[in-house]
Amino acid sequence: MKSERVAGVLPEPGGFVTTRWSLILSATDLDGDKQKAHAALAELCRSYWRPVFLFISRQGYSTPEAQDLTQDFFVTILETDWLQQADQHRGRFRSFLLKSVQNFIGHAEERRRAIKRGAGFEFVSWDEWLAETPSELTIPDHALGSLAPAEVFDLRWATTVVDHALDRLREECESKGRLRLFDTLRGCLASDRSDVSYPSLAAALSITDAMVKKQLHNLRQRFRWLLRTEVAHTVQNPADIDDEIRHLCVVLAAANTAAAYSATTNGH
Repeated sequence: MKSERVAGVLPEPGGFVTTRWSLILSATDLDGDKQKAHAALAELCRSYWRPVFLFISRQGYSTPEAQDLTQDFFVTILETDWLQQADQHRGRFRSFLLKSVQNFIGHAEERRRAIKRGAGFEFVSWDEWLAETPSELTIPDHALGSLAPAEVFDLRWATTVVDHALDRLREECESKGRLRLFDTLRGCLASDRSDVSYPSLAAALSITDAMVKKQLHNLRQRFRWLLRTEVAHTVQNPADIDDEIRHLCVVLAAANTAAAYSATTNGH
């Protein structure tokens, strides 16, 4: 399934305007625009449902049960007054979604009996998702086994945010006829790695080392901006953007460390 896109909500670059999560929270007031808020909530849920599915899967449910419960969870979120009960001071959609699904699963037997409530409502296409190209940031199963369900949720959230930003950058490059440049340099975008072989990249692209450095710098800058834009949609206060990005980076770094340790101890 192709990832949901986030349209340009942040100006380039600088100011901050209403984003989807702040719109949703503002609509809990009596004068809020409920229709727009519902549409914004539906789009955020479709963009970030994968962490919910993996969290539910880690509770011991079979894949079909986890699929049904995920569908039912989002029916509950979208078609009830669940949002009215949300903590207005919890300014991050990630926190709201994790807390909500924890409460949802807390009534496991009740949910098992209500599992067909979402019949006829297809929130996601499971066949398309199962055939989807894995994230470049996917952590091996043997490493995931050492993580708690909430940690798996945060990890899948972090990879989803990064994947969305990369998808948007890829689309921009493709629209400008620079897809080959993106495909060649994408593995070097996430950080200022010291092991980048500029001569190898220059040879692959048939350009000079100096031009590779310039192009990589530009792509990294654009990627970071797109990542901030993606994160901005999920926080209420713009002051929380940097803290949320730091949290996601810590989650990814910890998961990579766990994967490396697991690979060593398991002889992979």
